[in-house]
Amino acid sequence: MTEKIQELRRLASMEIAAVQDLEDLDNFRIKFLARKGFIAELFDELRSIPSEDRPSSGKALNELRLFVQTLFDQRKRQLGSGSTKRKEMLDLTLPGRARWVGSQHPLTQTLDEIKRIFFRMGFSIATGPEIEDDYHNFEALNFPPDHPARDMQDTFFISEKILLRTHTSPVQIRVMENQQPPVRVIIPGRVYRNETISSRSYCLFHQVEGLYVDKGVSFSELKGTLVTFARQFYGSDLKYRFRPSYFPFTEPSAEMDITCFLCKGRGCRVCKMTGWLEILGCGMVDPNVYKFVGYDPEQYTGYAFGMGIERITMLRYGIDDIRILFENDVRFLRQFS
Repeated sequence: MTEKIQELRRLASMEIAAVQDLEDLDNFRIKFLARKGFIAELFDELRSIPSEDRPSSGKALNELRLFVQTLFDQRKRQLGSGSTKRKEMLDLTLPGRARWVGSQHPLTQTLDEIKRIFFRMGFSIATGPEIEDDYHNFEALNFPPDHPARDMQDTFFISEKILLRTHTSPVQIRVMENQQPPVRVIIPGRVYRNETISSRSYCLFHQVEGLYVDKGVSFSELKGTLVTFARQFYGSDLKYRFRPSYFPFTEPSAEMDITCFLCKGRGCRVCKMTGWLEILGCGMVDPNVYKFVGYDPEQYTGYAFGMGIERITMLRYGIDDIRILFENDVRFLRQFS
């Protein structure tokens, strides 16, 4: 028995040195340490040796099993350590991987730039509720209950007198109700209209309105403010024009056009071959509006203007479908990083 134990010890030492991978190591375990391995066979032979020799032989077998198990564990750690090193090896010749970073939505970028321009011109920012009452959304803005101009805006009514605001103009009324002139604010925000969703219209969009009320405010100041804004936003070489228009809460009213910055005024599909793009509506605040907020129309004058952020963004970035601005498609948003 002693000779067999020594021979098995020598054989295990030789074979563990020849193990090259985990598959070889598992074969070594089966051969020596499994239930039907060499060591287990020697334990079975203990029954056939004289009883006086069994204690010493059993002790020698236990030492052999511990020795072989130690060989197995050490080789397993060595193979595992080598595998880890291979996985962590870096090839410094490979090109780097691009890291995708977040970006601001194009609507947010456009709106932030508009805010910065008007902030530098002395305007502050005002906000108001998106759920409005009929009085602030229509009546106080010179829309009588039977006024046909109400049909210009398809409204989402929550109840008979409560609705989702159709423009940001109600905030003008709320500001003037709580502040005496001078008032000089811009009002960015979301508005809602019950319109059919298509490539050119959506039930939700964003506006920026401006309001300036003080003594002696004139239409020429309005024009100067808007021309300054347009040249800072679109470029100093643009041409512009004001066309007469109609809004219930301003009189006189106008719409401002600029030369199409895509075709430089030559005519294209975007400007419908006219060479001009409408960017906003404006006018002098109607004296009837002052009566609702307690201003003296004989003492104060003012102007207001409003523009749609979606339209400006689409023109600026060449986007031909308004719906893509609300779909949160990462492939689209990544273009504005």
